[in-house]
Amino acid sequence: MLNLSNNSIEKNIETDRLYAIKLVNSSQKSKLISKWIAFIFLSFFASFLLPWQQSVDGKGKVTAFSPQERPQTIQSMIVGRIEKWYVQEGQFVKKGDTIVKITEIKEKFLDPKLRERMQGQIDAKEQSINAKKMKAGALSNQIKALQMSRKLSLSKALNKVQQNQLYVKIDSLELQAAKADLDIAKSQYERQQKLFDDGLVSLTNLEQRKLKFQQSSAKFQSAQNKYNAEITDFTNSRIELNSIEAEYADKLAKAEGDRDATLSDYFDGSAGILKQRSDLSGIELRNDLYIIRAPQDGIMVRAKKQGLGETVKEGEEIATIMPDKSHLAVELYIRPMDVPLIHKGCKVRLQFDGWPAIVFSGWPGASVGTYGATAEVIDFINSDNGKVRILLSPDEKDHAWPEELRQGTGVRGWAMLNNVMLGYELWRQFNGFPADFLTEFSPQKDKDKAKKQEKEDE
Repeated sequence: MLNLSNNSIEKNIETDRLYAIKLVNSSQKSKLISKWIAFIFLSFFASFLLPWQQSVDGKGKVTAFSPQERPQTIQSMIVGRIEKWYVQEGQFVKKGDTIVKITEIKEKFLDPKLRERMQGQIDAKEQSINAKKMKAGALSNQIKALQMSRKLSLSKALNKVQQNQLYVKIDSLELQAAKADLDIAKSQYERQQKLFDDGLVSLTNLEQRKLKFQQSSAKFQSAQNKYNAEITDFTNSRIELNSIEAEYADKLAKAEGDRDATLSDYFDGSAGILKQRSDLSGIELRNDLYIIRAPQDGIMVRAKKQGLGETVKEGEEIATIMPDKSHLAVELYIRPMDVPLIHKGCKVRLQFDGWPAIVFSGWPGASVGTYGATAEVIDFINSDNGKVRILLSPDEKDHAWPEELRQGTGVRGWAMLNNVMLGYELWRQFNGFPADFLTEFSPQKDKDKAKKQEKEDE
């Protein structure tokens, strides 16, 4: 059949019965096959010129845009034992409705008359500190009386010191006069004695001068003794003045010490009363914590504690409530390397679990069953899974999300980026290059546009 030999076998083959050989030998059929092959190759290469919209994909789940609209866990603020359940799973509750009641298990709070006894302790403590306050007032009055008495006693002692000081001055002058008289009498006596020795005066005159000298000497001695006595009185009065001051200083120090100790007891008692009142208020508030109520309207979706008599700890979860009304959103997790491509206001296409869809990420117009969303929040840190979370809200210009959506539903999303050719996108994907930035929706242009809008509004 390859005509490699001079011996042909065509005469031995019935070509009319073999369709493949007839088709190959037909020139018209061969041209048709060639055209189909050329058309297929041309179509394949022409598809590289088709427009393709780049995207960044991620997975996440449905949630609520506001934190208070997301599922909330109800926790017990105190240690206790479950006594009674008032609602069932799946039941609708309003804000303030009783969900569960717990009873006390701590020995400190088991006394049924604990509040009355604590109130009695507070009353007794108040009477005690009132007595301390009255005692402190009495001691303050005593201190004022001592201060007044000290002032009077010191004034009296000071007057006596000044009086003795004047007496000392008077006696000093008298002593000086007596000394002068004594010196004159002595001089006259000595002159009379010399004249008597010369025989010029009589013995009588000498004896008169001697008597006067002795009288002056006696007066001088008396004045000197009186002066010394006044000096002693003056010194004693000064000592008495210092003694009075020291005595009253000791009395005042003791009275002030007693007053300060009493005030210290008063303030300690006041602090103790404040603490007891705080404990009493805590007991009253604790009584309210035995009843656990719904924080808002919603449906109790799950009870974390079952049965009666089961103990709960402080901060332990008891039940989960799904808020009645919530504005649904989607939290989508993307790779950190794709975060620079996303900005607030970026358009995203979503596919929800349970809602079949035909997705063409590069041709969003040809996709069926997808829903529009807009990026509202982009986290500044990575999540626990190593990816960055973006929070999406429904796109008001697109058709509404399904009403049957529930929080926690799985979602897959594609953030729409730049428009490129399909061939370029395949080449980028094969080489692992990042997607192109959106130039017409860059964050800087968005900021400039917002500033311009603010100026126009002004």
